[in-house]
Amino acid sequence: MKFKITKETLYTYEDLVSLSPHTLRIYPRVDLHFKVDQFHLQSNSDAQIQYRRDLHDNLVAHCFYPNTSNRLGFRTTIELSVREKNPFQFLLDSHGLKIPCQYKDEELAVLAPYITMAENAKLPSPLAPTIPRPTVETLANINSWIFENIAYERRESSHRHTAAEILKRGSGSCRDFSTLLAETLRQNGLATRLASGFVWEGDKPEEEKKASSSMHAWVETYLPGAGWIGMDPTNGVLCDHHFVTTAVGRTESDIAPVNGSYYSNKPVTSSLVTRLFLEKLD
Repeated sequence: MKFKITKETLYTYEDLVSLSPHTLRIYPRVDLHFKVDQFHLQSNSDAQIQYRRDLHDNLVAHCFYPNTSNRLGFRTTIELSVREKNPFQFLLDSHGLKIPCQYKDEELAVLAPYITMAENAKLPSPLAPTIPRPTVETLANINSWIFENIAYERRESSHRHTAAEILKRGSGSCRDFSTLLAETLRQNGLATRLASGFVWEGDKPEEEKKASSSMHAWVETYLPGAGWIGMDPTNGVLCDHHFVTTAVGRTESDIAPVNGSYYSNKPVTSSLVTRLFLEKLD
């Protein structure tokens, strides 16, 4: 199976501005299921682009702009070879059969930051910690509860809602779904990180698609014996080969597709236009 992904982003400014260095987390994670056949990133003509690994081992493009401009553009083209992945094909170690998992000391030495809760929000009983429960069944129930009880809304705003706010609103974007699931899993003693990337939604009716025109966010949780397992509460599923991960991290800022600023000695308004195309080549 092959995918082609084209992502275009254009910021325009009403006057010339100075641009800070920008970081892009757009390069797919490579493993047994994903191979990058082609990758091409374009930006402004004067851009100097360097690639580095960050703290979470994401491959990040660092873009530098020596000149002022009234626009900032990015165009990324990716071609991927993809092998089928069964998200349930794993065996748990004995200390991971129940939630909360009893992580070993050597696991906790690495995973401790991913268990720390962001806010300790009050969770409804279907999500809240309780007596030890079977791991896979409990994860499926938690994922399904969020999918069924939080209404999806497309939201371009950069404002971040807390888990408590999301529960009170009863709705949210894919980032909000992921924030709520991460808080829930951490309260249940599971090491959890956020993930972002692209999702192939196939032949779903357009009104049912939630990631066809923008990048998507989901969650990965660490299960002894299984490793990091992807969970998408927005769609209520475990993540298979249709989920192309470009970044993972402990917080939302760790996985942001684009980070950067612009500067001027006077107020300058800006606008943003994005387009995303995902094609299945075979």
